[in-house]
Amino acid sequence: MSHRFYEGEVFHKRFKDADHKFSYDFFMLDIDVNSLSSLKTSFFSYNSRNLFSFFSKDHFGKNESFLQNTQELLEEFNMQPTKKMRFITLPRIANFIFNPISVLVLFDGDQPTQLMVEVHNYNGGRVIYPVLLEQKSQTQYIGEVKKDMYVSPFLKREGIYKFSFEYSQEKMALGVYLYEDGVKTMMTTFNATSREFSKKNVLSLFCRHTFLTFWVVTRTLWQSFRLYLKGLKFNSVTPEDEFRRY
Repeated sequence: MSHRFYEGEVFHKRFKDADHKFSYDFFMLDIDVNSLSSLKTSFFSYNSRNLFSFFSKDHFGKNESFLQNTQELLEEFNMQPTKKMRFITLPRIANFIFNPISVLVLFDGDQPTQLMVEVHNYNGGRVIYPVLLEQKSQTQYIGEVKKDMYVSPFLKREGIYKFSFEYSQEKMALGVYLYEDGVKTMMTTFNATSREFSKKNVLSLFCRHTFLTFWVVTRTLWQSFRLYLKGLKFNSVTPEDEFRRY
């Protein structure tokens, strides 16, 4: 299994203070971290511009080699690279980039054992959450971590993220559930089926999702405005959440 695309739907739902939900079409790129040299087609480039592109500097570190950045990140957390590592993210589209969440998956054989969850906010902040996975069923894995960064003006800075993860060559499901003071506040899920990493599919995805990066940002602003109209309390960003950590 080399690089793949996963195309499907993102669903958001808020439970606390306001009943609020929405969904939209979305896709993500699933990269074989140990095969970066093959991450290219006529319309997709690694560390250079194209219709779609993936730049190492967008994640983890500033080296040209994403594998080197990954290894250095794992060292920061006293972890070792594994033989199989996948990185799931939204690539640059026409050189525009914004990734609310990207996930490095570490495996023991074919079993996912750890997530390194990279979260960006809209204020220039970034944090990496190491999430140890435990197997809940034959296909589903779960884990949790303390929240430690401002993300939304209508969410507390602190809380608990709980994750669910299902992964195969045919489909992927990622769920993020936020708990504040022990109460489930919000959920975000991405359910998708796989597509081959090919020139044809790159062009097809580009035609369907040309403005996806733009819509990720504008949808968030629009939904925040709707929550404001519903009377939710506004929280201000803290200085430590306006720069990249790690």
